[in-house]
Amino acid sequence: MYPSGIKKLIECLKNFPGIGEKSAERMAFALLNFDKEKQTNFIEAITEVRDKIKRCRICGNFCENDICDICLNDNREKNIIFVVEKPKDIYLFEKIGIFKGTYHVLDGLISPLDGINPDDINIASLVSRIDNGNVNEVILALKPSIEGETTMQYIKKILENKKVKVSKIATGIPLGTDMEYIDTLTLELALEERKNIS
Repeated sequence: MYPSGIKKLIECLKNFPGIGEKSAERMAFALLNFDKEKQTNFIEAITEVRDKIKRCRICGNFCENDICDICLNDNREKNIIFVVEKPKDIYLFEKIGIFKGTYHVLDGLISPLDGINPDDINIASLVSRIDNGNVNEVILALKPSIEGETTMQYIKKILENKKVKVSKIATGIPLGTDMEYIDTLTLELALEERKNIS
């Protein structure tokens, strides 16, 4: 029905979360109606993300260098690590502006039903950071779900003999909700009212 270039564009756009056939078609035709400068800016932005964005070798955040700005910042409290599921979660808490420690991205949650085991996410690198640094607290900020709870309990267990306090953010966060959909005030209260994992 469509020329091959438009079909390919629609198929690419369908890879975005929540975008089906109709939405992808609307987005494709919106792109076609951009002037050449906007289309070029769009292409350059995608190319730049592909070619320049990498993962911080310390925490796993997105960055343009080997180490992200947060890990490089000497004013951050290096003795506190805030553990999140994905890089986007870092930006949610950074917008609040009250956390002054460092982060660690797990890149997933333990979910045996989905074939995701502890070795499949970045838990080993978290333990390595604790073993090699002067860390005295790990704050877990994971999705309040079965997978999130399983992951938190696993991390708590493997850190039992590490002389590090393990806490989690308070559960003012609705069960099963992705972090990205939670307002900043709820996130701020959850961080401030964090509790030890029992």
